Amino acid sequence: MITRGRDPGVIRKRIARSGSSGRRPCARVRAAQLCNMMVTRYPAVFSAIADPTRRAILDALRGRERSAGEIAALFPVSRPAISRHLRVLRGAGLVRERRMARSRMYRLEPAPLREVERWMAHYRTFWAARLHGLRQLVEAPDSPGPEQP
Repeated sequence: MITRGRDPGVIRKRIARSGSSGRRPCARVRAAQLCNMMVTRYPAVFSAIADPTRRAILDALRGRERSAGEIAALFPVSRPAISRHLRVLRGAGLVRERRMARSRMYRLEPAPLREVERWMAHYRTFWAARLHGLRQLVEAPDSPGPEQP
């Protein structure tokens, strides 16, 4: 909730503390609220990889270090748009920037992606079990049902 302070020109946020310490966003989980600590601990990483253009930039950097111009040439969007995407990726810690004279070189920084992969491993196990159950159901011989005339 945004409120005005005593000074009419100053706007500040007021944080409701409904019994929580305010340090951990998931300290109080209600029954209808699903809270995932991995997503709340690394919101910048998940937000960055949610965009398909940013994922494509990460794919392009997987092979080797590239300049900003090389990266921009791979996409049908403007250079300023690619620059904004690179800024978001850099802010999330997914790419590292190195300045060489007048150009900037970017390389993939895989450490934050390891955290994402670790989080996804639980879902991979879940889906493997579900697909195994589906396979057994599909491949099972038809059980005898009621006779049809």
